[in-house]
Amino acid sequence: MRASLIQLSVDASESADERRRRAASLVRGRKGDDLVVLPELWTAGAWAYDRWGADCEALDGPTAEAMSAAAREAGAWLHAGSIVERDRDGTLYNTALLFDPAGEPRGHYRKIHRYGFDTGEATLMGGGEDVVTVPTDFGVIGLAICYDLRFPELFRALLDTGAELIVVPAAWPAARLEHWRLLTRTRALEEQVFLLACCATGKHGGMQQGGHSAIVDPWGTVLAEARTAEQEETVTADLDMTEVARIRTELPVLRDRVLDRARS
Repeated sequence: MRASLIQLSVDASESADERRRRAASLVRGRKGDDLVVLPELWTAGAWAYDRWGADCEALDGPTAEAMSAAAREAGAWLHAGSIVERDRDGTLYNTALLFDPAGEPRGHYRKIHRYGFDTGEATLMGGGEDVVTVPTDFGVIGLAICYDLRFPELFRALLDTGAELIVVPAAWPAARLEHWRLLTRTRALEEQVFLLACCATGKHGGMQQGGHSAIVDPWGTVLAEARTAEQEETVTADLDMTEVARIRTELPVLRDRVLDRARS
């Protein structure tokens, strides 16, 4: 199957509506792909906290409407990155959206690990509770977002609920680029999954985003990576999903887990 990461430029020069239209056009241009991925909070900006109240939306809001149509026109599964979701009770969440090739919503994930310590996302948003995997015609997709990469227990939980491919939209800071590169490879290797990590580029809220979106195979090998943190580009690779089972058989480390069995 063919997967593409759209390393979208997210900065203060565009409104959410303008970026929504541009992202939809880029997705429609990926006809022939099986899966297309966008970054984290690309409508409002992951670091533009002052925009979240104005740019938040419901699960069936303008981003979902535009991305559903774009997925249908591209004929591809679309992981539409994440939005600032406002729940019925007014709580904000960092929520990922997944659509099938018919444009139907097939799953959403509220980010469990909120970044910011005592500021930003950690104080302005609610935290998700559910580990989310979605079956597709090419394998089971697990959903995570950005800061989640630092918490291996989530990725082990995704593995245990069947994940063969994990998608991670992000707005990772350029200042910690080496952490991004290390963690994306590590999570793919330790869970023996394909990992698709799509990071935004551009600058907003005073933060330069890291770019360097990457597709990593279950051996921890980077199959494709964006060249910079500064340029918008699309990263594409062909994935042989049979490699997941082959590598898990060739190096059966998952079979040899001990501590989880001891607790069961």
